Amino acid sequence: MSYLRHVEACNCFDPDASLPFLLGGRRVGFIRRDHAKALAAFPDVFGIDNRAIHLAETLDTPQQRTEALAEVCRGLVRMGAIAAIRREAFAITEGWRGPLLFELDRGAVPFFGTRSYGVHLNGYRRDGDTLMMWIGRRALDKKVAPGKLDNLVAGGISSGYDAQETLVKEAGEEAGMPVALARRAWPVGAMLYRMALPDGMRDDVLFSYDLELPGDFVPHNTDGEISGFELLPFTECLRLVRETDAFKFNVNLTLIDFALRHGQIQPEQPDYLALMTGLSGGLIREPRERPHRGG
Repeated sequence: MSYLRHVEACNCFDPDASLPFLLGGRRVGFIRRDHAKALAAFPDVFGIDNRAIHLAETLDTPQQRTEALAEVCRGLVRMGAIAAIRREAFAITEGWRGPLLFELDRGAVPFFGTRSYGVHLNGYRRDGDTLMMWIGRRALDKKVAPGKLDNLVAGGISSGYDAQETLVKEAGEEAGMPVALARRAWPVGAMLYRMALPDGMRDDVLFSYDLELPGDFVPHNTDGEISGFELLPFTECLRLVRETDAFKFNVNLTLIDFALRHGQIQPEQPDYLALMTGLSGGLIREPRERPHRGG
């Protein structure tokens, strides 16, 4: 067993097995080839050829695209191509914090393979010389990774929020953390991966934060998404990452990153450089040839 297997598992997406999803010649997602058949039912919204799926040029404002895609998503739910509408909008932009292209319901993001952003908080404290970390367990009714171990705080960045606002909001909801304490969290980097899923793919950027917590802080969940918390030695967290699949898939990445930054994984370990480059997107594959830009 190894740490690197988790990085590789989160980068199992093969872009050549999908069609690029284009807006005006710019790739904004990846759509599985077999999913293209469902989109053929919406000829006013999509142009489909054997090289790419194009969002209609007649939809020339973010609002028009958002409204058209919302109607498509409702249709895809009726067709069984998407499980459900989650009523949480993600902003699809020209890069991080770039101009808005359109908004898309979170439940449809894997189908269209659009990039999404999230925050993860490593909440830790020191007991003498021992580094301890607060770990949550995901509720059994969660759609993704039910019952798996999780970071103290984690969540996707919804439209209208930035990374810190999301962190503070999620810290209050998931861990009952006061705003003043959550705002002390320190941004320490970002991880990128593209992962194949049964319903499409995830093209994710995770912004990672560290927060050394006071000894009297005990988290408590308020939104029902976490069933409980446990304070574990970080060495035990690393053992679970290395030897098991107890953690949600992308939480393994945040814990490996924490270990690298805090000297818990040393350069002498054979996978050290592969882990460093893999977490920063070094395993992400691009299509072999540029998509056709025609209509």
